[in-house]
Amino acid sequence: MIAVAIFLFALALSLYVIAGYPLILTKWKGFAPPVRKEADFCAPVTVVLAVYNGAQFLRRKLDNILALNYPPGLLDVVLVSDGSTDATNEIARSFAHRGVRLFAVPHAGKAASLNEAISHASGDILLFVDVRQILDRDALRHLVANFADPSVGAVTGELRFQHSQSVGEASDIDVYWRYELWARQQQSQIDSIFNTTGCIYAMRRSLAKPIPPDTLCDDAMIPLQGFLAGYRVIFDPEAVAVDYGQIAGGEFRRKLRTLAGLWQVWLRLPVLFSRNNRMRFHFLPHKFGRLLLPWLLLIGLAATLLMPTGGFRSSVLTLASVTVFLGLFDVLLPRTFLLRKVSSPVRSFMVLNLASLLSVLVFMVPPEVLWRPTRIPAPGSPVLEPHPRSESLGNVLKPKSPHIEP
Repeated sequence: MIAVAIFLFALALSLYVIAGYPLILTKWKGFAPPVRKEADFCAPVTVVLAVYNGAQFLRRKLDNILALNYPPGLLDVVLVSDGSTDATNEIARSFAHRGVRLFAVPHAGKAASLNEAISHASGDILLFVDVRQILDRDALRHLVANFADPSVGAVTGELRFQHSQSVGEASDIDVYWRYELWARQQQSQIDSIFNTTGCIYAMRRSLAKPIPPDTLCDDAMIPLQGFLAGYRVIFDPEAVAVDYGQIAGGEFRRKLRTLAGLWQVWLRLPVLFSRNNRMRFHFLPHKFGRLLLPWLLLIGLAATLLMPTGGFRSSVLTLASVTVFLGLFDVLLPRTFLLRKVSSPVRSFMVLNLASLLSVLVFMVPPEVLWRPTRIPAPGSPVLEPHPRSESLGNVLKPKSPHIEP
């Protein structure tokens, strides 16, 4: 009976995280006042870019930033080179006449580099970007327009993946990502979200404080400073960035690092579990529950194994075995095979929960071990193409080799 009780408890919590909370979110009625977004609102902006050996993408990235549809006199670009040993510094210096300020520092990690960049910022708004992704020309306009509302402390945009329809890691993550974007829209209307997309978010400089240099999830740690100060952190789908949809070995590692970083953040900000978190009802199932889910599933499985032999025990173990079998063999099935309508979501679920399970490595190894450079496509493969849902992206993104000559 104890084993049955443990199984039912683990099952109930798992179902709530997987389906119960999303269902509640679809029916939620208590929304905060709509954000007062003013298209003509402008403020001085400092673009914050931390780069470690990013020469391959840097020239295109800086051209992209400087071509944004925003008043040039209100745009300041601070680039911190985190001990780069490639042509990053030389490329950055070649943009000095266009207002790019380079600060070359010893290699200490992204979080330390962001702290350095923020200390040199002059704008009222900070725009956080990464070196690889390309911004839509109007992305900054959309982000800044939200700060006309004094209740807004930080705004993140939508990251779209190219080639995400392909079979592989990217398509695994794409299922989760579509749900995450939908949840962010809902939570933004309710009040706030809990983390941003690191390659496209903006924040009031007055709210940004230094973060621990070993932080893995800076795009949660930094904006949560605004949330805990009483401001809203919101999602604006009109601000768009584009990234690769398939990078060998990259998506799983990125998800592992993000989830490991969330363990860091939640432990360093225990206030999120208290009544002082005005979004605690949403935080527990949507964020903390995601980290607990694989452990709940394992506890349920262990409880099943402790049950007396019988029909119920056999049914549960058979269902678990079939589920694992479908996920493992999904990649071997032809793309047009009908069973993939079931096996592919199962595989996505397994991949994400494996990353969540392994994220506890953050307590066993130095955090920098979990931060590995993302591999890029082979030379000659297409990189970024115009997205059909955003006409202005076509003015920025053109097919080209991923290797940019310094």
